[in-house]
Amino acid sequence: MIIVRLPEILDIRAASPLAAELLHARGNPLTIDASDVAKVGTQCIQVLLSAHATWTADGLPLNVAHPSETLLDALETLGIPFTKISEQESTK
Repeated sequence: MIIVRLPEILDIRAASPLAAELLHARGNPLTIDASDVAKVGTQCIQVLLSAHATWTADGLPLNVAHPSETLLDALETLGIPFTKISEQESTK
């Protein structure tokens, strides 16, 4: 199991490094720790959506643990259910 900790700021500058880090983890069960997220842009949401689709296609679990209120609010604003980025439901 690989754990990736999301940075506090998930803006356009964070999208490419995040995508690269997630691609490096491909082929392994993955947990993404989202507890520190204080700002999130749509580009990083797209990266998380793509990662979830990739892990699902690969038959591997991808879970987002401890999602911050900021991340949950951004998903809600965009009309994206949490289950589109995580195999497990949010506990918040």
